[in-house]
Amino acid sequence: MTTPASGTPERRFRPTRWSLVARAGSSNGEARRQALAELCQAYWYPLYAFVRRRAHDESSAADLTQEFFARLLEGDRLADADPARGRFRSFLLVSLRSFLANQSERQGAKKRGGDRTTFSMDFDQAATRFAQEPRDDETPDRALNRQWALELVDRSVARLRGEYAGRGRLATFQRLEGFLSGDGSDRYRRAATDLGSSESAVKVTVHRMRVRLQEILREEVLQTVEHPSSIEEEMRDLFAALVPPHRKKL
Repeated sequence: MTTPASGTPERRFRPTRWSLVARAGSSNGEARRQALAELCQAYWYPLYAFVRRRAHDESSAADLTQEFFARLLEGDRLADADPARGRFRSFLLVSLRSFLANQSERQGAKKRGGDRTTFSMDFDQAATRFAQEPRDDETPDRALNRQWALELVDRSVARLRGEYAGRGRLATFQRLEGFLSGDGSDRYRRAATDLGSSESAVKVTVHRMRVRLQEILREEVLQTVEHPSSIEEEMRDLFAALVPPHRKKL
């Protein structure tokens, strides 16, 4: 899907996953549920990490996360997707806070989510990943935003990798992937030698990779906001969360 150009009339705006969910009257219930399930599948880990940071152990966090998504995807709960909330990330956080604040739901979350069909969540891998995260002074809210941004970047890089693989250029992508986040003239020379190419050609390829990655990032963000006008603000908020707390104070 191509991100709508600036100034595109709203009548030409193609519904994204979140706008499909938020505009409850624009499609049948199953289409809305599928759109929400796809978004949840893509971004469940930040919610799991949020629960863990709220002092829940590995087992209870897995149960609570699974139960939360099971309930979220049930029937009329889609009506809670108020378009006034704007962003899928905000909607999930508000919904999760409400879920965790309800003592009866916390007490009743014992493995009930495991009896329902939602989507695959690898909690063993999630626990390992969470254990490897740095322990700092981040609040659960800030940590959720940081994890959300990291998920966004990972998904976008994976898409870019898939595009290069589809064109038979996976080896080129793998050799140049590190340039997506950094430069260095000596690195360009070494890469050119490894690829049997010229340094200038490598620089052009890296530039194109970065441009395409930015496009993909915007496309991914677009899927989580109600309207294209919210893309820039959402991207600013998410990538601000990637700046370490001590650097933000400087």
